[in-house]
Amino acid sequence: MNFKTIKFRIIAFGVGLMLMNVIFRYMVAFPVAEKTLHQLVEDQQLSLASYIAHDVQHSLESRLAFIAQMAGTVPIGLLEQPNQLGQWLDERRRLSSLFAEGLLLIDPQGKRIALGGESWGLDDQQNYSDNAWFRAALAADAPVVGRPQRSPVTGKPVIIMGAAVRDARQQVVAVLAGAADLGANGFLHDMQENRFGYRGGFLLISPQDQLFIGSSVPEMVLQSTPPPGVNLLHDRAMAGYRGTGVTTNAQGVQELSTMVDVPATGWFVVARIPTEVALRPVNELRSLVVESTLVAAAAITLILLLFLPRILRPLTDSAQAMREMADGKRPLEALPVARDDEVGGLVRGFNYLLAKLRSNEVMLKEREERLSFLAHHDSLTGLYNRQMLESRLKYTLDMAKRNDWGFALLFCDLDYFKPINDEFGHAVGDTVLTQVAQRFLERRRSSDTVARLGGDEFVILLTNLAEPRSDAEQLAQEYMASICAPYSVGIHQFTLSASIGIALYDGGSVSGSQLMTRADTAMYQAKREGGSRICFFDDLSSAMIANPSRL
Repeated sequence: MNFKTIKFRIIAFGVGLMLMNVIFRYMVAFPVAEKTLHQLVEDQQLSLASYIAHDVQHSLESRLAFIAQMAGTVPIGLLEQPNQLGQWLDERRRLSSLFAEGLLLIDPQGKRIALGGESWGLDDQQNYSDNAWFRAALAADAPVVGRPQRSPVTGKPVIIMGAAVRDARQQVVAVLAGAADLGANGFLHDMQENRFGYRGGFLLISPQDQLFIGSSVPEMVLQSTPPPGVNLLHDRAMAGYRGTGVTTNAQGVQELSTMVDVPATGWFVVARIPTEVALRPVNELRSLVVESTLVAAAAITLILLLFLPRILRPLTDSAQAMREMADGKRPLEALPVARDDEVGGLVRGFNYLLAKLRSNEVMLKEREERLSFLAHHDSLTGLYNRQMLESRLKYTLDMAKRNDWGFALLFCDLDYFKPINDEFGHAVGDTVLTQVAQRFLERRRSSDTVARLGGDEFVILLTNLAEPRSDAEQLAQEYMASICAPYSVGIHQFTLSASIGIALYDGGSVSGSQLMTRADTAMYQAKREGGSRICFFDDLSSAMIANPSRL
């Protein structure tokens, strides 16, 4: 393919537009879509994380309220009757599933008093005074939450809550503790069973314990949180940051995470999803756009390759016709306009150019003819100029010498012409000169030459004279009579006359310039004698020989 053809350029332009469209989408549209989708996922994460945090908060508050209520209703009188107190605890446990793992009553010294329910892994201890939750319950006015742990008996993740039991004097006489299954329905079961999107999930983290309390990934439950430096966003969350951010987890996966507080315990919920999954619709759309663009580019290229030659055929035909005209293989003529489109406009442009060239050619030819005319003619009167006169005179002189025949040269100067120019202006004077020239032409014989030398001076070359002197004199008188007739220019009337000097050639070695000088001399003699007369140089020459002082 010729890469300089319009067909290639159109195809390249079309494909280029498609590529620019793809680039625009990659550089502008897709980033905007990613940002929008990112914001939507953040909003969804925040909503879900807030819901989970609220649900955990509600579960904790329900259990804390329940353990506080039970601590206030423990029968103080049964503290010395462990069996009856155990039955009382078991009855309360069965009435509510909040502490399905069991209830335990402990004296202030840390010794077990009574147990309600099955063993929860702590009843074998002889003393609970070393447990942090126990010490906290003794000192607190409200129920406390212990560190989550696994039950040694069932292996389930459990959490212990405790509340002080006080007598009428508000003295602590016992501590009531309850063990709740973290994975039970109504606690963290929904959070641990559900995922946020594909490969997303939730975490419940205790910053003070540096522990994963709940997770959509069972293996992470009750595992220690990553050490500082592994996950920078996690480090910020452990320090108190709550919000949304992008981070890389311990497995090297980039995630979009949202952190929301659980106020009752200082825990926080994390909703997380890999950014690859969150932005999957945009990535799939990006791939679809690339694939569809490639297919469309291939299809458009094929269509253009098939149909562009047909569309551009009038253009190629016109170009071929122009080349043939340039090479002379066909006449230079206007081309037919096949269609009223850009190609038709180009052909019409060519036809217009051709018409202008022909018009310019005619104008140029006329200008050349005009220049050629002006080279040999006077621009005002149209008579021959001095150059043409000298050429004709030289030719006539050569012919006269060769054939031994004579001719005459008349030098005419208008009398009283200068006052017309001075009084009425050169425009009127030029009109008068034009009329004079017309009268010379009207009287001119076909063999004679009439020329204007400039100003009001005219020269007439008379040839084919049977009797040179008499014929020249007769013709001079006729010219004189014609010149003396009145002239009309607008409202003005003028009368002129002429002084005519005649030089005869009757053989001998004389040049054309000498003849011109003789005729001019005779003309000035006629002027000196008063004008409006004819003077022969021969008469003047004879007079000068007879009486040199006459002139």
